[in-house]
Amino acid sequence: MSHTPRKRFGQNFLRDAEVVHRIAMAIHPRADDHLVEIGPGEGVLTEALLQTSGRYDAIEIDRDLTADLRRRFSSRPGFHLHEADALRFDFKSLLGAGKIRVVGNLPYNISTPLMFHLFAQTEAIADMHFMLQNEVVDRLCAEPSSSHYGRLGIMASYFSRAEKLFEVFPESFYPPPKVVSAIVRLVPHSVPPVSADPITLGKVVATAFSQRRKTLKNALGSLFNGAELESVGIDPRARAETLSLADYAALARSLQKKSSEEGSGPP
Repeated sequence: MSHTPRKRFGQNFLRDAEVVHRIAMAIHPRADDHLVEIGPGEGVLTEALLQTSGRYDAIEIDRDLTADLRRRFSSRPGFHLHEADALRFDFKSLLGAGKIRVVGNLPYNISTPLMFHLFAQTEAIADMHFMLQNEVVDRLCAEPSSSHYGRLGIMASYFSRAEKLFEVFPESFYPPPKVVSAIVRLVPHSVPPVSADPITLGKVVATAFSQRRKTLKNALGSLFNGAELESVGIDPRARAETLSLADYAALARSLQKKSSEEGSGPP
């Protein structure tokens, strides 16, 4: 197939057979699996995974690519192609007898919003295997006080367990990206590891990291005063990257309680 990669879709096509094999081995699809591939592109990973999976849904936004994908795979049992934007796609609509397994070489320019779109639908997802920019994978897997620790990693750890599998270098793609990529495995938790409303948790985390160089007393000043931070065991002089998921969950519960009390007060 001859296709000119489109910059606006962030297209870098995987062309390394050894890397494709390593990804397929990591995913290890079974006959009763329902795989969903985001951005199949030229179909190299599709070909490798479709051989052993059961139902296979592919989501591709580029009309030029969907024409070739239909020609090559539409006659294959269990294959379904969706010409759609993954950022707006309802993954829960694909749910059948079992949870879906999501895979894909995600465009760098939409990887973070797409991750949050998927986190909101993890009740339908068994696991996720993605090719991402190496730095994004490091952020997903980061521990507190590390340079990569931030909003993405904290929220990822609320919804799932993240594991970096291996790195993929630019020469494995066409055109070669300017950065190193990596494969990450995300397994959604059956029950979140902390008790917190995810929307409130996300608000607290986003606010804390919007001014990550400042102390929490200043960064979270719109939500809490110093005494309120201390009441849940948080040092107002600490910085956002030093707090654990459990710390942020405690702040989220405190904020929700505070909002509830303020809402139930006199008019």
